Formats: sequence, C-alpha cells, structure tokens
Amino acid sequence: MSTTTAEASRRRTFAVIAHPDAGKSTLTEALALHAHIISEAGATHGKAGRKATVSDWMEMEKDRGISIASSALQFEYAPEGHVGEPYMINLVDTPGHADFSEDTYRVLTAVDAAVMLIDAAKGLEPQTLKLFRVCKARGLPIITVINKWDRVGREPLELVDEIVKEIELQPTPLFWPVGDAGDFRGLARVDEDGEVEEYIHFTRTAGGSTIAPEEFYSPEEAAAREEDVWETAVEEAELLAADGAVHNQELFEKCVTSPLIFASAMLNFGVHQILDTLCTIAPAPHERASDPAAVEASATAIDEVRELDDDFAGVVFKVQAGMDRNHRDSLAFMRVVSGEFHRGMQVTHAQSGRSFSTKYALTVFGRTRETVESAFPGDIVGLVNAGSLAPGDTIYAGRKVQFPPMPQFAPEHFRTLRAKSLGKYKQFRKALEQLASEGVVQILRNDARGEANPVMAAVGPMQFEVMQARMEVEYNVETITEPVPYSVARRTDAESAAELGRQRGVEIFTRGDGELIALFGDKWKLAFIEREHPELTMDPMVADG
Repeated sequence: MSTTTAEASRRRTFAVIAHPDAGKSTLTEALALHAHIISEAGATHGKAGRKATVSDWMEMEKDRGISIASSALQFEYAPEGHVGEPYMINLVDTPGHADFSEDTYRVLTAVDAAVMLIDAAKGLEPQTLKLFRVCKARGLPIITVINKWDRVGREPLELVDEIVKEIELQPTPLFWPVGDAGDFRGLARVDEDGEVEEYIHFTRTAGGSTIAPEEFYSPEEAAAREEDVWETAVEEAELLAADGAVHNQELFEKCVTSPLIFASAMLNFGVHQILDTLCTIAPAPHERASDPAAVEASATAIDEVRELDDDFAGVVFKVQAGMDRNHRDSLAFMRVVSGEFHRGMQVTHAQSGRSFSTKYALTVFGRTRETVESAFPGDIVGLVNAGSLAPGDTIYAGRKVQFPPMPQFAPEHFRTLRAKSLGKYKQFRKALEQLASEGVVQILRNDARGEANPVMAAVGPMQFEVMQARMEVEYNVETITEPVPYSVARRTDAESAAELGRQRGVEIFTRGDGELIALFGDKWKLAFIEREHPELTMDPMVADG
C-alpha cells in the first residue's frame, strides 16, 4: 500500500448538518472535547457566563447563537483499543439556517459522509428533510443522531417510523437509549445481528463542559440496575431487529440505511460513540470523476477519473475572508482529492490554466490557524490569498483534471446595495468583489443602474444582513439597501435578453460569472411571458442534485 493510500485510509471527512438549533455547533465542540484537543466545551448561546462555540467565529454568529458560515476542524482520534495510527478527522460544521443552505450544499460536495442531527422533540423539520434528500440524491452515507435526549421529547420508535415514512431511509440502531427522552441514563450497544450486548451508563458533569464518565455493564447487570427501563430498551431494539433494521455496511454506503445513535451533545452523552462509529464505518476518501463537459471540451489530455494515488488534485468548496482581524486575508478551503499536497508546491488552476504557488497553507480551528506542510486525500486545507479561486474550482499537479462545477442556487430575494458615503466607493468596490467571490450573495449589474448600485440576489434575506455586517466590520463601509420589485430569476441568452428587456416588469442583468439573468416581478408575470413568447430562453436556476 502506498503512503498516499495508507494516509487516505485513516481519513474520515464528514459534515454535520441539521435544522437550525438542533445542536450542530454544540456537537462539534463535544467531538473536539472527546478528541482531547480542547479541555472544556463551549456551549450554545443564551446561557449566562457560557462561552461561544469555537467553530463560530463571525460576530453575528456569536450574537445570534447560530452558525452562518461553514467551519472546518481537523484533529486526530483513536478509539479505545485501536491499534496503529490514529484516525484523522476532518469535520465540517455547517450553517443550519435555511437562508444559508447554499453554503451547506457546497460542503456536501467536499465530504464522504454526513452526520445528521435530529431534535428529539421536533423530529424531522423542513431543513432536515431537505438536507436528508440532498444527501440521499448524492449517495452520501448518513449517520443519524437523535440529539437532546436529555430533554423531554418524542418516543424513539415514533422518530424511527417518521424517518422511514418521510424519506424512505431505514435507521439501523447501533446505540439505543436507556431511559425516556428527558430521563437519559445511558445507551444499549446493539451488534450487527440486532442483539443488545452492553449497557453504557453516563454520569452528568457540571454544565456538561467536560467528558461524561462512562460505566459498562453486561445485559444481566443492566437488568438488575435499571429494571423496567432496561427491559423496555431491549424490547424496542429487538423489535427493530426483527423488522430487519440491522446495520449492513453495503446498504449504509449506498444510502439505503442509516446507522442510528441517541445522544445529548450538551451533556456529552453518546458523543464518544458517534466518533467511534465514524471511525469504524464511515467511508474513507475514494477516487473522483472529472466533469464530463470539461473532458469533452479540453484541448489537452485530461483524467476522466482521479485515483487516490494519482498526482495531487483538489477542489475548492468555500472561499472566506475576515476570519481573523489580525490577518486581512482570504482563505480558499480546498478538499484534497488525490495525491499528496505539499506547502509551496506549484499547481495549476484548471479553469484558467494559470499556474501558482501554494506558499501559505493552513488548517483552521475556529479562529486558530496552523501552517500545513503536507496533506492527503480527505484533508481540508485553507489556501491563503489565492484570489483567483472560487467555489467549485479545481487545482492540480501533473496530468490535468477538472471536477464538476459547484451548483448555484436560484435566488428568491433581491435588494440594491450602495455605499452610504461616496467617499467610500473604492472600499465598496473592493468589498463587493471579495464577498461576491465567496458566494455571500450573487451580484447582478446592468448599465442602467451602474456600478455603484448593483442588485444583490440571495436564497434568504439573512444573507443581505451578513453582506452589510461584513462590509462594515471588515472594510469600514456602511451601506444602504433598498427593495426591488422582483421575486423570480431565470437564466437567459443575449438573443432572448433583447426581447425580454422590452417587457414590462422584467429587468436584465449580468452576473459576476458572465451569465445573463432576467428578473421578473412575480411567477405570474413569468408565466405570461412564457406563454406569449415560447421561443425565448428562460431557464430555471436550479442547483444540481
């Protein structure tokens, strides 16, 4: 086995995804705590004296208690009894708020598995359902975690039934709760035959800020200790096993089944079991195919599939600036796909054909950054001030490869943006270019409105707040936004744009990537023009997958 393959085999790269307030950032902290890279977990916001989670670095995140931008954390972890090199965990915490779902979708293109959190009291919420379906459509294996079991919630079998009915994904219990929601005593470990083989009892710690002590009991000892509560847990686990809900690695990797764990991230109950499960069954990095359109269009030789042992290649899934006020730079977050990355190596940008040096490369833990000398498939690396890179771009060494582009979502909200002071126009332009390249919002321009008064297009209105807040904090530019009378966007072409521009209630813009975008007053206006002018191009702006 080559060094690259061996290193890739110990990588586990996954995203934590869920509905807002399901506990994603709290779980991220708890996982870091169990890996012993922090000594005390931060907690969710709103509690007097509590810390903000280390993965939340933006001021708006700390003020509101939600994650707005994705955050990549890397650490080593060895399950108890593990022999050999520890696993290298690449964990990506993502925004939960629906307004930032485009950022979450980008992350899903860069990971090998997902941990989906479900609130024990609320079950499958709209954003949870949406993300489950996206993972399933992409064939991304999912480990399901029912979180907040320390609070009053629903029956466990009811939650399992809901998942099966709503998204046709069969949960297969690996750790079943002992004690009802709100009376979380521990977990019953379930083997691959559906047999309960062990009881793990948890003891609370002050505020849940340190690792919860665990005691292990045989089924017979558990029955004597917990009596009816243990008997109920065993009966429920056996009922599911009798119905075929047992772990099968092949079906899990095909996204047909989902290993199920009950936990309380706040109390650190079940967190160590989540980490162990990821190490044991989550898929390691694997080969990736080139974009078929790029292969067909390329004038030079290009790899159709990039194997792990091939020359270095990586894909950019996120560009972010302003993560540290002491460093006024931008970071392009890249997932290593193949080969070995070395800091300072000369690489080629597939989209432009330009060569550049990766002199400054970092791993990022919240606001903490460390220099990366080398990285392997599955690792997330932050490239500093790689200004030409955008989400979806490929960089490579050796033989050319170009991975599929990053999908852009159909915006549903539109507002103009301008600087309060004309004297700040230069900073305004600079901020606009940087934040648009990161994908904070899409920027639409036309001659009638001019460069100083572009239109922002976003999936959700909170993106506008982020845009304004970051302009003020990072570039010292106060801005004014105003609504525009549009609610529907369509891609068009130059020939159709001329006719569409003459229609009342329609305005034509150019997006930053050169695409022509037509904005319509509402869906009825769009339907009328489609009926009257079927020959015109008005393509939906729909994300891939």
